Amino acid sequence: MNRSPYPADVSDDEWAFLAPYLTLMREDAPQRRHSMREVFNALRYLVCSGIPWRMMPHNLPPWYTVEQQTKRWMAAGVFDDIAHDLRCLLRLADGRAPDPTAVILDSRTLQSTVESGAAAGYDGAKRKRGRKAHAAVDTLGHLLALHVTAASGQDREQVGALCQAVQEATGESVTLAYVDQGYTDRPAAEAAAAHGIALEVVRLPEARKGFVLLPRQWVVERSFAWLSKFRRLARDYERLDETLAGMDWVAFVCLLLARAVPLLSQSP
Repeated sequence: MNRSPYPADVSDDEWAFLAPYLTLMREDAPQRRHSMREVFNALRYLVCSGIPWRMMPHNLPPWYTVEQQTKRWMAAGVFDDIAHDLRCLLRLADGRAPDPTAVILDSRTLQSTVESGAAAGYDGAKRKRGRKAHAAVDTLGHLLALHVTAASGQDREQVGALCQAVQEATGESVTLAYVDQGYTDRPAAEAAAAHGIALEVVRLPEARKGFVLLPRQWVVERSFAWLSKFRRLARDYERLDETLAGMDWVAFVCLLLARAVPLLSQSP
């Protein structure tokens, strides 16, 4: 079985950046049978193509090796760390401070499958059964925090958890969060204020016809569109909330890494 040409294997510049994060033990450790670089290649292939674990191509490490190592990486939070550092690098390259002062909050609902059915809920607004990924992104669309709940969970109820995670990731630099009208709630505003963040509700214009692009909110919707290109995230194929959140972080690492390659190749 031949591997698809997309995505390409991790480049030397990419691996030079990733290796310190992903190598949780020495490369020459006696119990290691597969290169960490190949294991990451296999994980990236799985997230992009959406295949089940057991359908891993034979020219990649065995599926159980990739799955076990992925769980170790997720438990250690390495993909969160990689995404945060890449975000700082890209913001600096864009002439901005490494940590943002404003974020955008929103959620997307993923349709449940047989694997995720036990953890699913019903989202009445989207008329969909599944789980919700509640996200916070900076004004460039870079992922800062992610929290997974059943689709029946209200967006406003996750404001406190998201704001806490955002401040931990940015060193408490954020003072403002843009939200849509689904977050119009006093407890939500108080939960954000407890972490030093003010909520600003972006409202729809009173006179409108058809689809209207909301200022600021389109940024997080674009981030969700980026994630939807990864077939593993097209539906909810994971049994655990932690695994679904981890897959989102893996996808964002792939996105940010591709943009940072020119910067990495120019570094001494």
